[in-house]
Amino acid sequence: QVQLAESGGDSVQAGGSLTLSCAASRYSDETNCMGWFRQSPGKERERVAIFFTGGTTQTWLTHSVRDRFTISKDTFNNTLYLQMNSLQPEDTAMYICAAGPNCAALTFWGQGTQVTVSS
Repeated sequence: QVQLAESGGDSVQAGGSLTLSCAASRYSDETNCMGWFRQSPGKERERVAIFFTGGTTQTWLTHSVRDRFTISKDTFNNTLYLQMNSLQPEDTAMYICAAGPNCAALTFWGQGTQVTVSS
């Protein structure tokens, strides 16, 4: 069992920046794929960014954040980060970390950290 603990959410004004962290309780092949999702009230959960380290390192960001957000991972500490710049009100959501042995099987989910962006 892998536990995920997110942190870093806050309330900021439009144009501001935040860095979210997701610490996994242990390193294993079950965290080869880690990612960030977000969900707002009344909306479906949206995949935001993925970091895959099974063999080769691959990253992916959804189009709407591609030029503003950066995903990275401290492999030694098994911590995933999401650097968010130029935040906009539409980025307001609960940001949730997920992990799994591969990106089609994200088995473990965190509780989320709230990001609120005001105009």
